[in-house]
Amino acid sequence: MDWEQQQRRKRKRFGRSSSHAQFLTRRSLFLCLAFFAFLLFLSSSRWFSIAAASFRPVLDVSSTTLSRLSTSASKSTLDNSLSGKYSPLRIERRVLFPDHLLLMVTGEFSRDEKLVCLYHKSVARGLKQETLEQSVLSTDRYDEFRSIARCPLPPRNYSASAVDLRWVGVEADDHWLVRNRHPVASWERVVYEAAIDGDTVVVFAKGLNLRPHKESNPTEFSCHFRLRNSNDNGDYVLTTKAVTAAQEIIRCSLPAGVSSTLDKEKGIRVTVGRGSVNTKAHLQVTLPSVARLSNSKLNELQRNQEKHELCVCTMVWNQAAALREWIMYHAWLGVGRWFIYDNNSYDDIEEVVRELNLENYNISRLTWPWIKTQEAGFSHCALRARDECKWVGFFDVDEFFYFPSKYRRQQEYHTAGRNALHSLIANSSASTSNSTTIAEIRTACHSFGPSGLTSYPPQGVTLGYTCRLQSPERHKSFVRPDLLDPTLLNVVHHFRLKRGSGFFDVPKSNAVINHYKYQVWETFRAKFFRRVATYVVDWQEAQNEGSKDRAPGLGTEAIEPPNWRLQFCEVWDTGLRDFVQTLFSDPLTGYLPWEKASG
Repeated sequence: MDWEQQQRRKRKRFGRSSSHAQFLTRRSLFLCLAFFAFLLFLSSSRWFSIAAASFRPVLDVSSTTLSRLSTSASKSTLDNSLSGKYSPLRIERRVLFPDHLLLMVTGEFSRDEKLVCLYHKSVARGLKQETLEQSVLSTDRYDEFRSIARCPLPPRNYSASAVDLRWVGVEADDHWLVRNRHPVASWERVVYEAAIDGDTVVVFAKGLNLRPHKESNPTEFSCHFRLRNSNDNGDYVLTTKAVTAAQEIIRCSLPAGVSSTLDKEKGIRVTVGRGSVNTKAHLQVTLPSVARLSNSKLNELQRNQEKHELCVCTMVWNQAAALREWIMYHAWLGVGRWFIYDNNSYDDIEEVVRELNLENYNISRLTWPWIKTQEAGFSHCALRARDECKWVGFFDVDEFFYFPSKYRRQQEYHTAGRNALHSLIANSSASTSNSTTIAEIRTACHSFGPSGLTSYPPQGVTLGYTCRLQSPERHKSFVRPDLLDPTLLNVVHHFRLKRGSGFFDVPKSNAVINHYKYQVWETFRAKFFRRVATYVVDWQEAQNEGSKDRAPGLGTEAIEPPNWRLQFCEVWDTGLRDFVQTLFSDPLTGYLPWEKASG
């Protein structure tokens, strides 16, 4: 009996133990599932906080909770609380150039931002995707809403449409990369810029293949508009007909109501179509586009200010070293406003412009990444400058105005140069005997050679180069931007004018431009890289080798010819050198203002 009672007690204890163990097993399973659900919630919250660029909550996690999370979950949570500096990089568009891939990125980052390009290799489905990193070539601010990054060309078997950006030091995963896989546009076939001009929109496009220097039939073209919130793969919702067409510029009517929505939309997308807008067959072909219309508050402010008498627009590539001399000298002559179109420079131009602005030179630097677009860039500048400037000059940073009659007598040097260019424009615009309004003032150019030098002159080009060709070549212009033809058609440095307007040729005894065109070889050879004008063949190509754009006797390779330093020297001309040295040099040290500031 006692033995049976003992066995019953053992069975009860075992049953209680089994029940308790089963209870613990169920409880552990429940806690594990709850913990897993919590991790999923954290991961989901982190994804949505990144996907919504306008809403980035900061997750506050206690030390007790952190101690219970795995290492990967802790890293995920902490990454979510990083500074807004590491917000997602949304690639709007990719444009393929001959030597780099341009990424158009939503948002703002600075010129020196630490980013890397991330390349994705095409692999079979189910296999792990291969990636490759390379350093970004350069970054820059583009407009009010976007920045650009230039990446090296993708390696073989890596897709250009799958190139992304990421911050240096931030792990490359889908939480940080918000991809937008549009087909890659070619720099030779893309709508790259647009601007509102009254009740019309001016659109700049490559790939139209219109005749150079001539007006084309506008009825073949139309403009198409899409609101910012429209589906990127959807249709353009508004269409208007073109009213003018010339070279790379199409002007269309502005759709009703678009102007009033610009602030709300923060950029309305626009492209150009070719084909009839009246057919039901929809035979139009539209170009890929990175262009946006916007309503800059800065422009509204400038319209209410008094206009500058003289402004200058130029396009540069790696010419920061020449800017100080060129701007300081022409400011003395009366130029009050500067527009610098930066065509993919990678020197210290931004710092040079910043320093000059601190010295009260009024300079705007515009990022202009579009190659072979000098004519279109000048048309864009004419539109931009019209609300700020009465006259706008279009000439290069190696070109300097020179006034032989005013600079001839050294005793007058202390007054001769001050505002001389302002006086020239005022007097020339009044030089007409009929009812024609002078809207363009042309000045001939003298081309200078290396003048025996083998290295860049340390005091600047005006003092270093003193020997030139006998006869002048071409001319450069100041124009009234309010009197340009609606096509904005130009041949690099002079424009088609409105009817009833004309031009005036400045007598060479009054003023010429010293064009320091053929400089020392180390400087001159940069011209072989690429010519900026749209319809000028690059010098590496064996075409139009007799063109005036080329240096006589040069082939298609950047090889220094024999006796380069002695070429293009027919007349020794020291007039501008003597004037600059007497007027601008420090009487104690002999330094020039652009010398002291640079170094």
